[in-house]
Amino acid sequence: MKNRYYLAVILFGIMITSCSVDHTNNDLTITETEKQHLNDLFSTSSLNEQESCLTVNLIAGQNHTAGTVSVAIRDGNFIITYSTNEDWLIYGTHLSINNCVDDDFPTTESGNPKVGRFEYSTNNSTGVTEVVYTIEASDFKDRFCFAAHAEVTGPTGGETAWAEGEDFPGKNWAMYVEGSILDCNTEEPDDEEPNDEEPDDEEPDDEEPNDDPKK
Repeated sequence: MKNRYYLAVILFGIMITSCSVDHTNNDLTITETEKQHLNDLFSTSSLNEQESCLTVNLIAGQNHTAGTVSVAIRDGNFIITYSTNEDWLIYGTHLSINNCVDDDFPTTESGNPKVGRFEYSTNNSTGVTEVVYTIEASDFKDRFCFAAHAEVTGPTGGETAWAEGEDFPGKNWAMYVEGSILDCNTEEPDDEEPNDEEPDDEEPDDEEPNDDPKK
């Protein structure tokens, strides 16, 4: 009987040890998967989209949503961010921005944009998922217009992409976006709060005449 008891105890111990090892291996597999998922959730592009005041789709080949183009204003600068969806890469960008005045975009006589004349551009030979422009915003008062062009590659191959907005007057499908500076104003009126406390300092002066009735 004692031998059987000891044998049962040994077998039980082996079972517990194997379960612990299997559980540990499962935990390692889950941790690696969760780590990759968290990296995707907390990417730079996701944070930029949450802080932006204007976000539009980046349309590739007229029919595919390859990502987004977002705008924020921080420290007196426009922060314009191209971000792609999964399976899309950016190989080049062209950007033009103005005060929404007629003929401010470089265009042909027929109204098609001259992408090569845009003020800002990037070239990424290996392909990237995000491009960020920082542009001074001090010359802009009420409105701003920008045309954001990109050369992208995805499941459908190489495509031309534009930030989704209004059509250019030309015959191609190029687009530009119009936004409001007021929508992007993130300044908080913290400096005005102390002004409300000034009248409190004058209240004690009104209580001094109350001592005269004692005479």
